[in-house]
Amino acid sequence: MSETKYVFFSGKGGVGKTTMACATAVHYAEAGKTTLIVTTDPASNLSDVFETGIGHRIRPLGVENLWGMEIDPDRATEEYKERILAPMRDAMPESVMKVMEEQFQSPCTTEIASFDRFVDFMTEEKTADGSDWDVVVFDTAPTGHTLRLLELPVNWSRHIEESAAGSGNTCIGPVASIQENKKKYDEATRLLGDPTRTEFVFVLQPEETSIYETKRSSSELEEIGVRKTRLIVNGILPEEVCEHPFFRSRYEMQQRHIERIEREFDVPIKRMYQRNGEIRGIDGLHHVALDLFGDAGAKQEFVLAAGNGTSNGAGGATDPTNDGAGAPTATAVGTESYEEIDPVSLLEQIRPVAGQTKAVFFTGKGGVGKTVVSCATAFALADRGFKTLLLTTDPASHIGQVLEQEIGDSIGPVQGAENLDAVMIDAEQAVLEHKERILEDARKKYSEDMLAAVKEELESPCTEEMAAFDKFMWYVERDEYDVVIFDTAPTGHTLRLLELPFDYADQVGMMVATTDSSSEVKSETAKRFAKIIGRMKDPERSAFAFVVYPESTPIVEAWRAKEDLAAAGISTQFVVANQALDPVYCTNDYFRSRRAMQEKYLGEINERFGLPVAIMPLFETEIQGLDMVRRAAEALFEPEKVGSATR
Repeated sequence: MSETKYVFFSGKGGVGKTTMACATAVHYAEAGKTTLIVTTDPASNLSDVFETGIGHRIRPLGVENLWGMEIDPDRATEEYKERILAPMRDAMPESVMKVMEEQFQSPCTTEIASFDRFVDFMTEEKTADGSDWDVVVFDTAPTGHTLRLLELPVNWSRHIEESAAGSGNTCIGPVASIQENKKKYDEATRLLGDPTRTEFVFVLQPEETSIYETKRSSSELEEIGVRKTRLIVNGILPEEVCEHPFFRSRYEMQQRHIERIEREFDVPIKRMYQRNGEIRGIDGLHHVALDLFGDAGAKQEFVLAAGNGTSNGAGGATDPTNDGAGAPTATAVGTESYEEIDPVSLLEQIRPVAGQTKAVFFTGKGGVGKTVVSCATAFALADRGFKTLLLTTDPASHIGQVLEQEIGDSIGPVQGAENLDAVMIDAEQAVLEHKERILEDARKKYSEDMLAAVKEELESPCTEEMAAFDKFMWYVERDEYDVVIFDTAPTGHTLRLLELPFDYADQVGMMVATTDSSSEVKSETAKRFAKIIGRMKDPERSAFAFVVYPESTPIVEAWRAKEDLAAAGISTQFVVANQALDPVYCTNDYFRSRRAMQEKYLGEINERFGLPVAIMPLFETEIQGLDMVRRAAEALFEPEKVGSATR
């Protein structure tokens, strides 16, 4: 009997992990193995890369032996609820079922349902003919959220066991109704630690923040028992195309980081070169797969000599068989709409009303530069005399690396930047504070039996999400700053965070739903949420902006998220197009092709969003330290001083 091989891809957002995961799936399928690629990212791009609709069902992807699925959190939640509740409907009184169905409205259910569906693919899911998959490839969310996902089998198994020995209830229903799940979670934990069955692939780019996140995440994976890992260093500039001093500087920066990666990571490492266009469709993925699994030394000769091919901006050695067919040409870039983009005064977009705090949320696909844009914006506002707080809700936060100083979970001043404070939401600390606050209040109101039930409830893995949200709310409510800049998690997780006020408005008090005081608790909380929701919907009090690269996938993801926000009554104020190439530096066909691609997508941003667009140029080195943050701030807020960097 064959045993399924599980391959997980993760890394900092925007490093090309989806492309590498898809190319890996194509490789195994073309080798004759029945292969399934599954995404656990709530802002999935599988459909975009394969250029076909996928959705929340297993479907063929146009290559023999290859299937794919995008786990939809909402669909997974409904399926999970029905699977648990259906067997109980004939046996339980209507009053009991009503309470249980209300309990399943908890936002916790979405997390456990998505996680439960993910575990199915490691323990139960079969092919159409009932046999095991040969290979299951997981394209995961950016690293911080992936680690959270992989820790859940251990956490939920332990919570079910503890609840069974206690009250017999969990935050999503009786232990008896989910006891069978514990077997799945224990099996998933075993498989994660089996190096003959599971390997974990980190995709990173030769940059400081990407290396930092990979090192941190590697250590955390070891702690939960994952023992087989390898690296793909992606987006490497070919030396032969870097004759201009600007790109030569970036090439030398990358080479220093590559040397460090090879020195500090004792695991197999694969190098992949940046292309001059986009990687999309089966043909593009096929050629990336050849590079990824082929003879790297032989391929490199073609990479450096040819400069043709397609890319998502960060992936793949160049494919000489493409002959540049996928590269955009100057006649197809939508020049007219691009030229209509005027430099935007960000200050006018986010200037606070006197006497009122304004919250500014930067979001977008992982890796598009939200953190840099957030830091630059916060620095610029503080430099203009506004009392500013810079905050990150991203579990894989990098504001400390960008500012080159330690940022903790308590508000503190940014050294060297007057009027600027910074803080990060530390998940573990937020959980401790949340538990203590709930228990302190419960001790004043409830009996010992009820207090014991509340304590047990707080041990649920769902508490982490609730605690992070509660901390997030606390910062939204603060009024002592002129501006609070939120550097948020990647799009799917940000939308989840912003939806929580709407979800929780009817859920707080659930743990004490049988007490006389529950209606009072809910009423107080409802007023608090109504105030927060009103603030987020008010453009005078909140501004929402998407950061994108001028490439297809980040634009499409941001557009979808913009529509989701609009459905919740939240409007988007502006867009930041990051890492735009200065045409002055694009002196060869390789970079002229990439610049032409960017012009096409800058035009699409202008047309699709119909919003003010600020353009942040690509710099010759990473944005690290206050001197570089100052340069980035000037590029965003005073583009006329920087020059026509993107024209």
